[in-house]
Amino acid sequence: MASGGTRGQRTGWRILRAAVGLAALIAAAYVGGFFLFTAQLDRTPPAAMQAADGIVALTGGPDRITAAYRLLEEGKGTRLLITGVHPDVDTRSLKEIVPGEASKFDCCVDVGHRAVNTIGNADETAEWVRRKSYRSIILVTSTYHLPRATLELGRAMPDVEIRPYPVFQDTLHLDGWWAYPGTTRLLISEYTKYLLTLSYGRQSSMSS
Repeated sequence: MASGGTRGQRTGWRILRAAVGLAALIAAAYVGGFFLFTAQLDRTPPAAMQAADGIVALTGGPDRITAAYRLLEEGKGTRLLITGVHPDVDTRSLKEIVPGEASKFDCCVDVGHRAVNTIGNADETAEWVRRKSYRSIILVTSTYHLPRATLELGRAMPDVEIRPYPVFQDTLHLDGWWAYPGTTRLLISEYTKYLLTLSYGRQSSMSS
């Protein structure tokens, strides 16, 4: 009995060591991937942006809408879609966000109210792109959100060229992020969501 018990204990310890080793390996991979994720985020806007058929802004801050509308004014796309707008927010309120008289807003801006998350943004954008028969878009969102947004939109419309355009907030400190708890929490959250997005196939959040 003692010999059997000893063998059982040894087997148990081997399983425990293997589990601990696997957990440590997963943790190391997560941490290493996180540092790579943060290092690859754009720190500055592109010096030049090639024009596309359309421009898409994902809601999440006025800076995204302002940057996308500026690209529209510069002729970088024929129309702008603002996707994920809250149902209580009307067009007049959006026009007040952009500087100047917003002369192109009435003619060249479409507003989507159906999306409630990034998957919904992708579905809403894909529908818009199909209706317009576009082959390329400029995707405007926060720099930390671009990897996940690009992945989701690319899955929703694999035949459409997506040109990312990063937006930066004053409260986001990418350089030396570890010294800023708010930025650190945001980046960890977004990196985790990005990993989860990589792990599942294409889904839809929109009703047929």
